[in-house]
This record gives sequence, structure tokens and C-alpha cells, in this order.
Amino acid sequence: MNPKQHASPPDPPHRLTTVEELESTIGRPAAMITRKQVRALDEGSRAVLARCPVAAFGYRDASGAARTTFVGGAPGFAHVHSPTEISFAVPGPEVARGPVSAFFLLPGVGEVLRVNGTAAGRRGGEVFVEVAEAYVHCAQAVIRSRLWEAPAAAATTEPVAGEGPLAGPGVADFLAAAPFLALSSWDTDGGSDTSPRGERQPVARILDGRRLVIADRRGNKRADTLHNLLQDDRLSLAALVPGRSGVLHVRGCGAITDDLALRETMALRGVPPHLALVIDVEHAEVTGSAAVADARLWDPGRAESGEAPDMMALGSAHLAANSAESGRSSAWLIKAFAAIPGVSRLMRKVMDRGYRFALQKEGYEEVRIPAGTRTGEPSRPSEADGALRQVRVAEVRQETPTARTLVLRDASGEEGALGEERLSGEEGSSGEGRLSEEERPFDFRPGQFFTLIVDVAGHPVRRAYSASSAPGATHLDVTVKQVDGGHFSTHVHRDLRVGDRLAVRGPSGTFHTRDEPQRHLVLIAAGSGITPMMSMIRSRLADPAGDGRIALLYSSRTHEEIIFADELARLEKEHPERFTVTHVLTRRDGRLDARGVRHWVTTEAARALPDGAHHYLCGPEALMDTVQGVMRELGVPDERVHQERFTAAATPAAVAGPQQMRVEEGGAPVGATIVEPGQTLLDAGLAARLPMPYSCTVGNCGDCAVRLRDGDVTQAEPNCLTPEQRADGYVLACVSCPLSNVTLDIGPQPPLA
Repeated sequence: MNPKQHASPPDPPHRLTTVEELESTIGRPAAMITRKQVRALDEGSRAVLARCPVAAFGYRDASGAARTTFVGGAPGFAHVHSPTEISFAVPGPEVARGPVSAFFLLPGVGEVLRVNGTAAGRRGGEVFVEVAEAYVHCAQAVIRSRLWEAPAAAATTEPVAGEGPLAGPGVADFLAAAPFLALSSWDTDGGSDTSPRGERQPVARILDGRRLVIADRRGNKRADTLHNLLQDDRLSLAALVPGRSGVLHVRGCGAITDDLALRETMALRGVPPHLALVIDVEHAEVTGSAAVADARLWDPGRAESGEAPDMMALGSAHLAANSAESGRSSAWLIKAFAAIPGVSRLMRKVMDRGYRFALQKEGYEEVRIPAGTRTGEPSRPSEADGALRQVRVAEVRQETPTARTLVLRDASGEEGALGEERLSGEEGSSGEGRLSEEERPFDFRPGQFFTLIVDVAGHPVRRAYSASSAPGATHLDVTVKQVDGGHFSTHVHRDLRVGDRLAVRGPSGTFHTRDEPQRHLVLIAAGSGITPMMSMIRSRLADPAGDGRIALLYSSRTHEEIIFADELARLEKEHPERFTVTHVLTRRDGRLDARGVRHWVTTEAARALPDGAHHYLCGPEALMDTVQGVMRELGVPDERVHQERFTAAATPAAVAGPQQMRVEEGGAPVGATIVEPGQTLLDAGLAARLPMPYSCTVGNCGDCAVRLRDGDVTQAEPNCLTPEQRADGYVLACVSCPLSNVTLDIGPQPPLA
């Protein structure tokens, strides 16, 4: 099928259709430009990937539709398996096998690393890409857009003329504020290109509800996009607005025009662009982007200064390597010149001067070079309070047929590559990989939980799980029970393997043992409610000087479903004076009711423990209510009864169109931001660096409760808000999405139930 038949292209007054017409305007690329790309990732390219937190990625999905999106979220998200193979998670529709392309952004730096290749399949939730070429792209698009500077005030937009995708929710407002985009195109020989475009003014302008126009100003003359469009007019783009975590996704068909009347509408100081792209838009949508939000691209406190790859030196190395491979005698001269001390800084100054001169000829009055481009030292990510911690799966233990324990170790100091054992898929591999010199311990209080974040089919999924290991160890144990239809638990039981990486946030929660080790404990648990209790038991019995006693009542359906059965039996045998376990098997003994709880507390627990013990309860809601009623009936003071209720909310329903969120504290303005479709109030607030309270991020702990002063939200259920908190106007920011513009007050939080 002729690719030009997929959609009706726009019909500008004069359309360029041949290579001869195109090159008569833009010229041919210089020989040095065509020799900059290398066919494998060298050491410098791998250094860029290890530090890069986000990339633009162009691909086609299974239906053949062109797509551009942003991937990543943290430095080193792209895993390098060999000089010609990388992998990373891709949100959205599945990537089809075939040509793909990307450019990798370093915050504060103008030049980007471009990588073109072929999608070779998907393994372990990541798309694997066979690298065909890599090269350093000039900084003009970033400089034009001032991508790394503070965002400008949003422009007032006019209503879009006519119907069409560009008249959709939030599209016109986003385009009016967007100075930067990634544009993807394809040729008919199996090649793909994703290149950056930037403007001081909006990078794309709406002509009507179905058409966009993008200025094509002078660049490095490779002009891959333009040459591709002569062969296949299908394209896609993804636009960014500095300071926002949303992305505008557009796909359609493009045409190249030199129509002077149209170009003059985009002139700068009387200088029009040499060409323009007119795009007939088939689809346009603004969505939240976890990659952009998690990468914290515009966070001034996200990093500390530190050495980063010198993009000028990397480009020179690529040129020398390619010249040597081609047998050119100039290769040794390029290498010798690049090795001269201080020459890289000199080259940087020359290039910056070249950028200024070229952009001033285009009509730009003031040209500011990004700080990272000038110095070669962009900011490096640092871990702030509450930031995610990268971990890897070091071991998987099958506790019961429906429960498995993940043994997690710190991975923040490891290199970005996955170990070879991950690629082999062997269950028995150790998955140790390369460790940092000293693994950081996991500090928390026994009973607290951590929020696990894992990529499932390209989308981040968060779930809270109690730690079952003792605090202070270099590993963190979390036990996950299979839930029918559970998105996260199914992934853990079916797909997660030794060597896989994920992230954790925490610790969180007020359900934990107190600091006094002499306190005696009464523990009542059912099913997976044993997991926080196990941390309490392990930490208490590990103290040889402790004399506090523990009595555990544990309800399971069958003997085969007793989680930690062997270890509980061993600990009871090793500590007969300090630890007793009573098992209730509901298929044998019936459900644990008030009578059974009362009998155990007044007989077994009473014999094992003196008065004054603290009681910890964890299990299904009905059982917790029953046990709490028994405790009150027996006169146990409320301050000695502690319970954990797992009420993780489902993902809130997606809302069409961006909404403004104003944040106050005690009535005083704090800030404002835009909540993108698919974002929660908390996601948007954190992306804008607003001081939002939070902890678990999944509706479990109540730490993110804020008062809704104005507007409407949709909130996922169930969650931990009490009826009193709801009546007082509180919502959970982590599981709420706006239905309108909203105002929140993050002042003193409501008391927890």
C-alpha cells in the first residue's frame, strides 16, 4: 500500500514533493554531518544513557499508527545489554517490531543523543531495541525553546476555528504554551527518525481544528524528517511545556511547503523560516506522563553539581571513530586534536558562538546557551525526602501456593544494565548483579509498610505492602498474596523474576511497635495480615536482651495457606518462654468469631502474658471489627489496641481535559499548577514542587488528606477516609482526580481514625 494513502494530506499552495526541490532550498548535508553517527554505543554514549532521566521515543503500534511518547523517569532507565542492544519500558499501546528512534535529554544540556534502530520484541515488561546508529544532535532546538528555563506565563488562546482533534479538551491551551516537541517520521527502507523541534514562541500553531503548522528553520542540513516525509507522510509528535508533567500527543500526515504567505506568519524580526510543515491531524490528546513527572526535569533542587558527559567530546569521538572505520586519513588528526588539553572547552566556546550566530540570523534577538551546555556539568539527580529508592529482586520465596516473598536489595548504586541472568530467564539464577560498594540498610519500625512501584505493560503501578523483615537489614522482605484480578499481585506472581528492578517509597504508616522493647505483644492476624506481625516478631526475638513476650493468634483457610508456617514453628520452638502461636484453620475450625477471640484472649493469651500488653490487629475488615469489639468488652484501653486496615483504592477514573489546581495553606496561597488527564491531585502537585503532604500514594495511610475548598473531584474507592473526614470536606490527593478547576487547602490534616 502506498503510505500516502493512509490519510488525506493537507493541500498547501505549493508542496515540495521531490528531493531535488527540497535540497534546492536546504542544500545537501556537509560530509562532516553525515559522518557523525556510529553504529554501536561507545563508552561516551553509555555514559549519557546512565545519566539521562527521559527520552522521546517514536514507534508504530500493532495497527501501524505512528506514535511519539516520552519514556523513562529516572537516570539509567535505559538498560544497556550490549553495544547494540538497549531496553526500556514504553507506556501506551504495544510497540510493533520494526524501525524506531529516540533522542535522550540531559536536563540543563542543549545537545541530545539520538539513537535509531529496530524494535526486536518485548521481554520482562521492556521493549528491546537493536541499535543501528547513534550520534550527537546540535543544541539549537533546546536553545530556541529555552527548555530548561522557568516556564513563562500561559498565553490566552482563541477558540479553535472549526471542529476536529485540535478543538479537543486542553489541546489549544497546551499548544499555546509549548515551545518544544519531538517529531517522529519514517522512510520506506526501514528507517525512523525522532528529532527535537523548538521555538521561542509556540512550536506549533493551529490553523484550524484539523491542521497544525510548524516552522522549519535552518539546522544541520541532515533534514531526516523532511526526506522521510517525501517517502511516507505519516508522522507523530509529542510536545512539552516547561514545568508541566503533561504531554500532548499528536499523529497525522504532513506536507512540506515553501509558501511565502504562510512562512511570513512565523517570521522573526522579518526573517521567515525557509520551509514549513503543515500537518493534517488525525488524533490529538493531552495526557499525564509518569516519565516526565518522575524525571523532575524542572525541579531546581533535583540535583547537585557533578561531572556529566561532555557532548562536544562525544561528538568528536564519534566523528573520529567513523572516519577511522571508513579508512579516512583524517581520523588520526581528529583524535590527536581532541586529545589536546583544554580543546574540548575551546570547542564548546566555538560551538556556542556558532549557535548564537546561526540563531541571530534566523531572527532571534537574545540567545541564551543552557548552563549545562556551556559547562558540560548538568545537574545530577539527588534523592530528596520521600524520593523513590531503586531496588532489585534478589530472591523470590514461595511461602504458600498463593503467597510469595520478594527479597529486595538496594540498587541505587548499581549500573543501569540488567544482569545477564535476567536475559536468560533462568529461575535459579542468583540475580546478584553488580552491587555498590556498601548496600544501604532499610530502616523502619516493625509493622510499617512500603509502597512498591513497578512497570506493568508500560504503566507504573503502585501498591503498599508491609515489610515482613526486621529493620536495619540490607534487604527488605515484602510478601505478596495473589488476588484474583489483582493487577499488581498477578504481575508479581506471573512475571516478576530475580534481577528485575522496581522502586520503593517509604516507610509509611503509624501501625508499628513502640520503642520500649519490654512491652508484651498480643498479635491477632488473618491471611496476609501476618506480614507486619512477622516484622514485629522477627525484630523482637532477634534481641537477645529482650524479655517481652509475644502471643500470636493466626487465622488461615488451610494448613497449606499458612504464610511463614515453618518459620513460625521454628521460632516458637527456639523461644518457648517468649513466643506462642495459636493457629485457626477456617475450613477445619470455622471462622474466627467473637466467642473464639474472647476465649483465646482470656485463656491462651492471658496465660502467656501479664496485663498491660499492647494488642496489634491486622486482617479483613469484618474480623478487625469483631476483635475490636471484644477488646472493648474486656476493658482493654483503646490506646493499647492498634490495627492496620488494608483499604488500597483502585485507580481513579480518568478525566477528560486538564484542570487548574490552586493550593492554599490555612487560606494563604501556596501555588498553582495544571492537573493533566490521568493525573491525580498529588501527582500534579509533586510535579510542580508544591508542598503536598503524602506517604503511601495508594489511599492507605491518610497522610495526603487535604480539604477541598472549591471544585469537584472523583475519588477512587475504597480508601481510608472516615465518614467524619468526608463530611468535613477532606479528599485523598493520591487517589483523586479533578472534574473541574479545584482549590485545595493543605493546612493541618484531620485526625486519623
